[in-house]
Amino acid sequence: MSATTAPAAPAARAATASPPSPPSKRKSKLYRRENLVAAAFIALPLVGFLTFAIGPFLYSIYASFTNWNMLSSPTWIGLANYRQAFGDPYFRTSLFNTFFYMIGIPIGLALSLTLALAMNRRMPGQSFFRAIYYVPVVSSLAAVSILWQWAYNGDFGLVNQALELIGVDGPNWLMNVSTVKPALIIMAIWKGLGYSMLLYLAALQSVPRSLYEAAELDGASSMKRFWHITLPMVQPVTFFLVVTNIIAGSQIFTEINIMTPTGGPEFSSASVVWYIWRQAFSNLQMGYASAMAVLLGILVFLITAFQFWLNARNAHEGVD
Repeated sequence: MSATTAPAAPAARAATASPPSPPSKRKSKLYRRENLVAAAFIALPLVGFLTFAIGPFLYSIYASFTNWNMLSSPTWIGLANYRQAFGDPYFRTSLFNTFFYMIGIPIGLALSLTLALAMNRRMPGQSFFRAIYYVPVVSSLAAVSILWQWAYNGDFGLVNQALELIGVDGPNWLMNVSTVKPALIIMAIWKGLGYSMLLYLAALQSVPRSLYEAAELDGASSMKRFWHITLPMVQPVTFFLVVTNIIAGSQIFTEINIMTPTGGPEFSSASVVWYIWRQAFSNLQMGYASAMAVLLGILVFLITAFQFWLNARNAHEGVD
């Protein structure tokens, strides 16, 4: 009898023993909880983006087809605001001034790359100079604009005092049609020099040293090494800076509003964003201002898309 019951004992214990709980249910609960936590973290910035970016953007498109002074309900007028913008000489002048300021973009990039090449060498006080060049980037734009407005003063400004040392009688920079835009370009270059320099410096430090050593062994001159190694390796940074500077340059406002609050002599310093702001909040023509803002957004989008296409084509040609 014991012979018949003994083999059945392990089977009975196996049948009565509870199977181990599958870990999938525990993982699925943790997975769902992590998703809920992630959704909670994402929800706040997403709601803020929809409320303060997408919502106003869509409403501004609607407002551009209306006559709206922000004091009464908007009335639909169709394309009248866009026809007015195309025929507005002040809008065309401000648009020209805005893109004229972008002349400083290639100048600033060239100076930034030159400084990055200098900072990439071993030299005493390297960290100090990097910090000094970056101070204007983190400084308040309003404070910097007031400082440069004082420096450009025609009577007691530091710029004209420096010119007097070499026998040059400086103009009243911000009150002269021919000098107000170059003065603002110089200030913008000085303000953004440190940011571009640090990005270029990071790109230069990531270039493999073996490339320069191989080129040097092949007898390549320093100019050829710069042209065929350095420039291609920092090209992604250059592309990023060009795109972001064009977008930022199209929105130039603070320095215009502080240094030349009336748009400069003969409207020579007014930017398109400054003109949009004046039409919206000084003349209470929000519908017309919205139309100009939409036109500016389309123009910047087309320029940015062209930059992406040009960069992709150059990259494809480089691979070929």
